[in-house]
Parts: sequence; structure tokens; C-alpha cells
Amino acid sequence: MITDSGWRVLDPIRQATAVVLYPFQKAALWPRDAVAKFNDWSNIVAIAKQESEAVQRQRIELAQISAHAAQMAAENIQLRRLLGIKNTAQTPSVAVEILYTAPNPLNQTMVLTKGSSHGIEPGMPVIGEGGVVGQIRRVTAMTSEAALITDEKVSIPAMVLRNGLRVIVFGSGQGGKLEVRYLSMDADIRVGDSLTTSGIGGIYPAGLSIGTVTSIEANSAEGFVRAIAEPSAHPERYRHFLVLLVPTDEVPGKDELDILAKAPITEKYGKN
Repeated sequence: MITDSGWRVLDPIRQATAVVLYPFQKAALWPRDAVAKFNDWSNIVAIAKQESEAVQRQRIELAQISAHAAQMAAENIQLRRLLGIKNTAQTPSVAVEILYTAPNPLNQTMVLTKGSSHGIEPGMPVIGEGGVVGQIRRVTAMTSEAALITDEKVSIPAMVLRNGLRVIVFGSGQGGKLEVRYLSMDADIRVGDSLTTSGIGGIYPAGLSIGTVTSIEANSAEGFVRAIAEPSAHPERYRHFLVLLVPTDEVPGKDELDILAKAPITEKYGKN
């Protein structure tokens, strides 16, 4: 120790000893280095995962914003078209939105977001950008139930646009299907004819589109012809409609509609 502190004659021995001991030092430190590298790798993986989740979350949020913007644009276009229908009809109206539809697909009805407090009464027609959607069946103060024109209890005075032939359009009880019944065998009605409201009865303004004839069925035994039509309005594609505030005092079956109007809408659908 005295020699080493005073003279550097032992430096070569110290260096040789360090070279011999280096592999043993590395071996002794290997567990520590392995743990440190594993921690570094784990941190990198965690950071990469967090960044990936953040990017994915941003993509989802952007997709939601984009979908919402597209929905708003579509609704704005629809509302503009509805306003165009409103101006054409020259009839006071109330804009409504679907609250919910019947859970049973065979039930051709829907519940709307406005009721008697907004002037809506049973019997008033509901229209969309495609034409006639249905008719108010019953109301509460804040909601109303509308039967679609495909409902078997709905009938609309109509005319064939091509020749002015007056007919009655009935709901078939099936989605996407209307019927023109009790036509004479020589009735001038063809596949492709457009059906519009005739204005007779004072409930449906004249000129609103109802549907297009898709087939003709003749029954020689009964002596009548029945035409099948497809509705021009598609309420399943839209959320906003107009209820025309027409006088309903002369609506056929008004007493029955008034009785239905007194029953709560949730009685049929359940609470939503």
C-alpha cells in the first residue's frame, strides 16, 4: 500500500487485474442491466399503446363528429324541403319529430314529439318531403300518435294524376304497400300511374303525393279491380315531418278518434 501510494510501479498489475475481473463484473451486473432493459422496453410498449389508443380515440371522435355533421346536413336539407311543402300546401302546420316507433313492425304507427298543446288534433294529416305519411290517431298534451298510410284503418280520397280518376287509397296493413280497391273492370288505371290527394273531404289538401301504382289485380268473379301501390313517402328514412293543422270537425270516424285520444299513448307502447 505504501509502495502503491508513493510510486506507480503497481499500475500494470492493477490494469491486468481489472481486465481479468471485467467479465466477472459484467456477469454480476447482468441481472441489473436485464431488468433495466426490460423496464425500458415495457415503458416503450406502454407509451406506444397509449399513443395508439389516443389516435384511435381521436379517429372515433372525428368519425362521430363527421357522422353528426352529415346527419345535421341531411336534416337541414329535409327541413328545407318540408318548408317548401309547407309553402306549397298553404296550410298552417307544425313541425314534429319522431319520438319512437312501435316495437312491433306489424303496427304501422309512430309517436311524435308534439301534441294537443301545439294545436294537434286527431284526424290531422302528417306529411313528409315525399308526400302523405299518415294521419294523427290520438294525442296527449305533449305527444301524438300517427297511423301511417299503410295502416289498414287509414283511407285517403285520391285521384290518378294522369287522367283525374277519383279513387280511394287504403292501407294494406303491410309496410310499403297501399291498395286501391273496388275499381270497375274498365277503370282507366295503369302500372306507373301516380296517385295524389284529391282534396275531397277537406282533410288532405289537393295535390299531395301518395304513391305509385306497381301492379293491377283483376278479379272477374267479384267484378272488381284492385291496384297495388307503393307509398311515395318513406317515414323510416327520416325523423322530421309536418302536421297540417286542418279543421277536423268533419273527419269521418271523429268520435272514435276522440275516444282513442283519451287513452294514454304509453298504454300500447309501454314507457320509453
